Amino acid sequence: MKSFPHIINSVITGNGCYISPEIIGNDHFIFTDFYNTFGEKVIAENKETIKKFADITGILERRYAPDALVASDLAFLASQNAIVDSKINKEELDYIIVAHNFGDVVKGTNRSASLPSLASKVKCSLQIKNPATIAYDIIFGCAGWLQGMIQADYYIRSGDAKKILVIGAETMSRIYDPHDKDSMIYADGAGAVVIEAKIDEEKFGVLSHCSRTYADEDLSILRMGKSNNNIYNEDDLFLKMQGRAVYELALKKVPEVIKESIIKAGIALHDVKKILIHQANKKMMNAILKRLYADHNIKEIPNNIMPLTMSWLGNSSVATLPTLYDLISKNKMPEQNFKKGDILVFASVGAGLNINSVVYKYHK
Repeated sequence: MKSFPHIINSVITGNGCYISPEIIGNDHFIFTDFYNTFGEKVIAENKETIKKFADITGILERRYAPDALVASDLAFLASQNAIVDSKINKEELDYIIVAHNFGDVVKGTNRSASLPSLASKVKCSLQIKNPATIAYDIIFGCAGWLQGMIQADYYIRSGDAKKILVIGAETMSRIYDPHDKDSMIYADGAGAVVIEAKIDEEKFGVLSHCSRTYADEDLSILRMGKSNNNIYNEDDLFLKMQGRAVYELALKKVPEVIKESIIKAGIALHDVKKILIHQANKKMMNAILKRLYADHNIKEIPNNIMPLTMSWLGNSSVATLPTLYDLISKNKMPEQNFKKGDILVFASVGAGLNINSVVYKYHK
């Protein structure tokens, strides 16, 4: 008896990113006056501070957006690449979902503009006329792009949508406290994917996902606040991070969320070929990886299973994961590639405090 396809799969059919040509090395901060949380100027030599920072984070340089561009511009450029890569008719998009946290911030200010939505701006820039292409933004910390992927999967599996554009874009360089050592972490960028409904007897694409919000205990470890330097006005707010608290929570909770997504997918950690983690901090990411494998009673971690881009791209928030995926899928990272049938795990953590994970079977 002949069987018929019956599984609706959510599959990435196209991807793209925007990487700015503006390279900012660590020596950019050599003459910066850093202040601690008590408003006192840091006495240590900046060379020593920068070296310690690089040793911990693995960041040697990052990209800042050109002065004339804002986050919605970066999102548009990444989206163009993804649409071309997918070979779809852009008028057939059911949704455009843009993940960000600060909207459009004009160079020289730290004022956020989120009205109209960045997604609507991207739709306008793409010259999409179809009113049934619904455009909206999502704010979920650095985990926003992955949460957009999760929402897209729900829409597709419900039968409500067939083609969705999911974008992560941010200009972190315009909202950090320039006198905070954490400022050296942040970068700008954008990444996008087209995710489509594919019907088959085999399950591929998004296999499972898990999301968690820890607002009851860790709401303020990533927040907006006053500069450590009191030269600014009372209403000048900047991104503030309690780095140690973020590290400790991520180390404890991210492996738990990944483990749950793996269980939901019905696979074992041994089946996973790549683990794509939000590019935040090399020390933290390595610790998360070790904890994850220890929790599964696996002593030996496979080589090259966790690709890293922060050494040259820094932390571009919601843009890190789609950019990482795009670079690997297009063979632009040495010793990294995806093969048909590979099981990938995405994971991210961000303000809120939000953590999520997606298990994905590569089928492009």
